[in-house]
Amino acid sequence: MLTGHLTFGRVVRDARTLQGIAQKTLAQLAGIERSHMGKIERGEYTPNLIEIHKIARALSCSSGDLLTATENILASTQNSSKQLMDSQSVS
Repeated sequence: MLTGHLTFGRVVRDARTLQGIAQKTLAQLAGIERSHMGKIERGEYTPNLIEIHKIARALSCSSGDLLTATENILASTQNSSKQLMDSQSVS
């Protein structure tokens, strides 16, 4: 099951790669160490609100955009898991 920090990292990585930005470049634009950005993308570190804001600005979007995308993925995953469990309990 996906967790919030892992999902947020995937959203950041997907947005970065969609824009053709290297991880090192995103880290520089956001003012975050490249190794730290890697930990965020891998879900090994949960960024604070200031870091989320910096990442969003570097990606030319809002913090809300990143958080909403994360929330939507988590909700979708939870709904899929619930449907699977419900279907197994009926059998």
